[in-house]
Amino acid sequence: MTEQTTPVKHYDLIIIGTGSGNSIPGPEFDDKSIAIVEKGAFGGTCLNVGCIPTKMYVYAADIAQEIHEATRLGISASVNNVDWPSIVSRVFDKRIDPIAQGGEAYRRGPDTPNIDVYDMHATFVGPKTISTGVAGQEQLISGTDIVIATGSRPFIPHVIADSGVRYYTNEDIMRLPKQPESIVIVGGGFIALEFAHVFAALGTKVTIVHRSDVLLRDADADISARILELSKTRFDVQLNTTISSVAQDSHGHVTVTTNNGENIDAEILLVATGRTPNGDQMNLDAAGIEMDGRQIKVDKFGHTSADGVWALGDVSSPYQLKHVANAEMRAIKHNLANPDNLQEMPHKFVPSAVFTNPQIAQVGMTEAQARQADINITVKIQNYSDVAYGWAMEDTTGFVKLIADKDSGQLVGAHIIGAQASTLIQQLITIMAFGIDVREAATKQYWIHPALPEVVENGLLGLEF
Repeated sequence: MTEQTTPVKHYDLIIIGTGSGNSIPGPEFDDKSIAIVEKGAFGGTCLNVGCIPTKMYVYAADIAQEIHEATRLGISASVNNVDWPSIVSRVFDKRIDPIAQGGEAYRRGPDTPNIDVYDMHATFVGPKTISTGVAGQEQLISGTDIVIATGSRPFIPHVIADSGVRYYTNEDIMRLPKQPESIVIVGGGFIALEFAHVFAALGTKVTIVHRSDVLLRDADADISARILELSKTRFDVQLNTTISSVAQDSHGHVTVTTNNGENIDAEILLVATGRTPNGDQMNLDAAGIEMDGRQIKVDKFGHTSADGVWALGDVSSPYQLKHVANAEMRAIKHNLANPDNLQEMPHKFVPSAVFTNPQIAQVGMTEAQARQADINITVKIQNYSDVAYGWAMEDTTGFVKLIADKDSGQLVGAHIIGAQASTLIQQLITIMAFGIDVREAATKQYWIHPALPEVVENGLLGLEF
């Protein structure tokens, strides 16, 4: 390590990143000196450019989509105008930005006198020693314990990154000054499908370009097939398609040329091709912190390979999900305070949801995974159209798919596509987390009639043993 001319300031705890990491400081650490390092907005991806603002857009899009489809209910209705600047203002000016600013002000204020905030990028210069700073002034800091919670960033394919064309990601697409008339979305996962729904419902012409032959390739096959079928009715979906080149005219409009020789013209290009953990930007080698592929390597308690250094969330987790980052944070918070009674990172029965339209939610194994694991399974697909509330909605496409172990009665997988999927899945998460026999879950509690959860009840009753 080179000779240091900048004094090193020592802390009991350094937290890098203010997404889930910002929830670590609490009363149990009031007697500890803490440094928080955040080069961007407080709150991380979820608050500023991810989960929360996107769902605020999705909700507006859901209302618009309901209006578009109202004729199925005997209602003649139309969306006469979309005030895009008003939506942007509602989301960011009135909600997100004040929360982020308030979070930073709180950590800098008198209520947390044991905490210092640094606003420059953090890089390791040696074991447990970091170069960062405030307002452009470098500061070296060291920590008895360090928690890396720096999240992830959008992955940009080289053909786009090297083109010089103006492209957007989830980090800036929601702050467009005006709604585009047309958009090309590259990708076929969570982010791509959510934004495709938002823009299409609000009146933008949407083209999806995806290199795979399915959408949501990690979902259960029946879910992937259904969302593809429904997406094709709303968007121009081009699968098995890669981008050969990208160009931009003097008006800023883009032309995407595909491997099929087709030119796709659009006003805006959105890249939604996954996310890259940020560990590679932190000079981890200098601190003896090992990577596992693109992620920081951690053990079951959240330890990295360097003593006293921990990691959580997208930068190290197998699940790029906010609720997982929060759960990992709680485990590491406990471990920091209770070094003789460590808790493992909670990675059992991790659910997820895609807030496209219709919603998609899932927990546990897909059918293919269960069969590969040689589980003696029973499978039931229950359609929304089989229950009274499904009739009320005139729903013809939603379904619940349940996968259970015939030998034990345990639910091993649940997959839902349809209205309120992200809410309906919670009952099934509970059944799995508490090891409830599906036969008892179906029969030893009331299911309100004629509410939508009856589709779950009927699915459970339909599993054959």
